[in-house]
Amino acid sequence: MNDEPMESGVATAEAPAPTTGTAERIPIAVRGEVVRPGDPGYDTARGVYNAMIDRHPRLIVRCLDVADVIAAVAAARTNNLPLAIRGGGHNVAGLGTCDDGVVADLSPMKQIRVDPPTRTVRVAGGCTWGEVDQATHAFGLAVPSGIISTTGVGGLTLGGGFGHLTRTFGLTCDNLLSADVVTADGRFLTVSADQHPDLFWALRGGGGNFGVVTSFEFRLHPVETVLGGPIFYPIDRAADALRFYRDYMTQAPAAMSAFFGFHLAPPAPFIPEHLHNLPVCLIVGCYSGPPEEGEAVVKPLREFGPPLVDLLAPIPYPALNGLFDALYPPGLHHYWKADFVTELSDAMIDIHTKHGPTVPGVQTGMHLYPLSGAPQRVGRDETAFSFRDVAFVHNLIAVSPDPAAMPEHRAWVGDYWAALHPHAAGGTYVNFLMDEGADRVKATYRDNFQRLAAVKAAYDPTNLFRVNQNIPPQG
Repeated sequence: MNDEPMESGVATAEAPAPTTGTAERIPIAVRGEVVRPGDPGYDTARGVYNAMIDRHPRLIVRCLDVADVIAAVAAARTNNLPLAIRGGGHNVAGLGTCDDGVVADLSPMKQIRVDPPTRTVRVAGGCTWGEVDQATHAFGLAVPSGIISTTGVGGLTLGGGFGHLTRTFGLTCDNLLSADVVTADGRFLTVSADQHPDLFWALRGGGGNFGVVTSFEFRLHPVETVLGGPIFYPIDRAADALRFYRDYMTQAPAAMSAFFGFHLAPPAPFIPEHLHNLPVCLIVGCYSGPPEEGEAVVKPLREFGPPLVDLLAPIPYPALNGLFDALYPPGLHHYWKADFVTELSDAMIDIHTKHGPTVPGVQTGMHLYPLSGAPQRVGRDETAFSFRDVAFVHNLIAVSPDPAAMPEHRAWVGDYWAALHPHAAGGTYVNFLMDEGADRVKATYRDNFQRLAAVKAAYDPTNLFRVNQNIPPQG
C-alpha cells in the first residue's frame, strides 16, 4: 500500500462570473487550493506540458478528493463555464486547460494502493505512470502504459494507452477493471463490466467525454526486469532497417515489443561524440518474457546494421519507462501528426526513407509503434478504442525548446505526414490528435462513434465535458 495523506482544511474562493452567468461572483468551497488570475502561482498552475498552449482559466481547482471534483464540476455547470480536466497535463492539444473556464486539476490526488494477492492496483486520477511504476515495481508487477513516465494515468488510459508492454498485455484500457467517475450532474459512480457497463465501455478509449475519473482499478502483470533500450543504426541503412523491422515484428513473440524511430543522435555521454546531432534510425526494444530466452529474441536487433550504438540491456521496467523523460521535460513546444497503419508497405518505407533522414532536431522525430499481438485479440466493438486491426501507428512530432525553430520543424512534420496519409488506415490515436476538426475525431472512432454519442447523451446530455476531442451527445 502506498497511500499519501490527505490535507485538512477548507479553502473558499470566488471568481468573477462569466458574461453568460447570472451571479456576479462564483463561490466554491473545497479542501484543496483554488487559484485565480492575479494569485501568486497562477501562471505556474495554468501551465501544461506543451509550451505552445497558453490559456487563461478563470478558476483552477487543485482537487484533493472527490468532493472537490464534484464542487469543480458544479461550478462549471451552474455558471455555464467551460470545464477542463487536468491529470498529468500532457495532452498535446492542451485539453487539460481552457480559456475563461474552470480547470479541475487532479494532480494533488496521488493515492495508490497495490493489492498483490489479486494483482490489482487502485490509482487516483492525479497520478503519473512513474508514480504507479514505483509503487507496483516493489511487488514485481506492472500495468501496461506508455513510454514517458511523467504522463498522467487518466489521459493515457481514457484514450486507449500503448507502450512497451502493449504487445504482451494489451492496451492500458484493456487492463482497466473499474473506475470511479463524477458525472456531469454531480453523481459519483463506480463503473465496471457489471456496473454501468455502457459507461465502462465508453471510458476505454472514448477520452474525457463522459465524466471525471477520480480513480482507476487496473489488472497487474508480473514484470520486473526487462531486456530493453535503444539500438542506433546508420542512417544510410534506413530503408533496409525499416524492412528488417517490419519482418522482425511479424515474427517476434508477443513478449517482445519494439518501436522504430528517426532522430538526431542526442549529445549525451552514452553516445559517441562523433555521432552527436547526426541523423540516425533507431529501434527501442522491450522484451518482458522469460530472461533465459531474451538474448535469442533480441539477437537479430544486435546483428543488423551493424549498429552504431547498442544500449539494449537488462533494466528495471520503471527505468525503461522513464528513459526518455529527460529528453522530453515539460515546457517544450510540441506539434504532432499521427495515423494508424494497417501494414508497413514498401511505398510507405520509400516515404519514410525520403523524409526521416532530414529530421531537423534532436527532440523532433518519427516514431512507429507496433499494435500487433494482444491488442488485436480484442474485438473492435468490445471497447471504444476501435482500431484493433492495425499493425502500427506512426507519430510525427515537432518538438523544440525554441519557438523560433517550430516553423521549420512543423513544416517537416506536415510534409512527411501528408506523404504518408494516403497510405494510412483512415483514423488516428486520440491521444496524438491535435485540433484537427470533428471529422477527424469521428474517423478515429469509426463504427463506434454513434454508440459513443448515445452514451454521451445518457451521461452528459448538455455536453459539459467538451474540452476534449469531443463526441457531441446524440440528438
